[in-house]
Amino acid sequence: MPDQRFDFHGALGTVLSGRIERPQTTPRGWAIFAHCFTCGKESLAAARIARALALNGIGVLRFDFAGLGGSEGEFADSTFASDVGDLIAAGRAMTEAGHPPSLLIGHSLGGAAALSAAAEMPSVQAVATIGAPADVKHILHQFDNDALAQIETEGEAQLLLGGRPFTVRKSFVDDARQQNLEERIAQMGKPLLVLHAPGDNVVGINNASRIFLAARHPKSFVSLDDANHLLTRRADSDYAASVIAAWAARYLPKLVDDIADISTGEGVTAEETGAGLFQLRLSTGAHHLLADEPKSVGGLASGLSPYELVSAGLAACTVMTMRMYARRKGIPLQRASAHVTHAKRNDQSPADLFTRSITLNGPLDDEQRRKLLAIADRCPVDMTLVRGSDVSTSLVESDALVDDEEPLIKPIS
Repeated sequence: MPDQRFDFHGALGTVLSGRIERPQTTPRGWAIFAHCFTCGKESLAAARIARALALNGIGVLRFDFAGLGGSEGEFADSTFASDVGDLIAAGRAMTEAGHPPSLLIGHSLGGAAALSAAAEMPSVQAVATIGAPADVKHILHQFDNDALAQIETEGEAQLLLGGRPFTVRKSFVDDARQQNLEERIAQMGKPLLVLHAPGDNVVGINNASRIFLAARHPKSFVSLDDANHLLTRRADSDYAASVIAAWAARYLPKLVDDIADISTGEGVTAEETGAGLFQLRLSTGAHHLLADEPKSVGGLASGLSPYELVSAGLAACTVMTMRMYARRKGIPLQRASAHVTHAKRNDQSPADLFTRSITLNGPLDDEQRRKLLAIADRCPVDMTLVRGSDVSTSLVESDALVDDEEPLIKPIS
């Protein structure tokens, strides 16, 4: 699903520009990504990590702090404290939109903002930082002595940061110097994941050590190996996202089925028929059907393939769930259909993608359609695919005799 625009009012009343990366299926939870100093929501790290997390089932808001990118306001009026306020405002706006964030992710100075804001965001259950400084005034290392002297004497100076000119005022410098981030970290009371590259030449690895020591348990550290500070290589941003997704899983909300009336069935038996290499007879109770593979891989194409059967389960459950919901809520749904396809993406995680297209017929208004699509995302089979499942296998001895001279499927000579 393409990203969606999400604008909201920041700490100073200005409208901040955001984008929500929404998973293709039911979100496992929601996160907010705070970008690095002067970077913006379209930075490589922000965009790539948000999209990679969405592929792992986590919805992400990335936004521009005031005065940057598409957000209103003047950068010269901003301070670290106002950035923290913007982050808290983002969490409040997400909660009001029905997407309360469980996870805060911050890159570089955005990581420091996440550490400082977390205690004031009730829905946030965990925090992850990437290349974050342990001291806010570390950012002043990017200013040369002449610029700092000009700011002190004249109240402001224009600096070249990341190849772009920015006006920095004395209020920014004073605010950075008075912040006690390590004290905020100690009082945060949230699980913490620290990601940092040992060779980071912008924010040294000693910052990761200080953050880790200041935090209370549970806390974890993961090395980003030879990544650079801005994570400009896609492999590094994808790796960071996969680590964050795996670590955050225990802190995301538990997915609960909204519709519990769909039967789990009586079990299905698959038995070779002897026709072709792959043809199977599927039976459950009084119902029978065939499964097979396409002719292109040696089958007879006489039935649905295994992944088509999984897709069929998702499509059927989707339509049944919408029908149950429409009946309960008195929604005038006349007929519904769902088309589901499956694809493998070997270069992405998760590799399996089920794409679902839904058609709704009837005199439905926009709100009723929205509700039906929302409940489709909560159908039990959808939830099973999102949560993952365990498979228990055992060998059952068979009493049936098979003619040793005539195997069911003859080997290829």
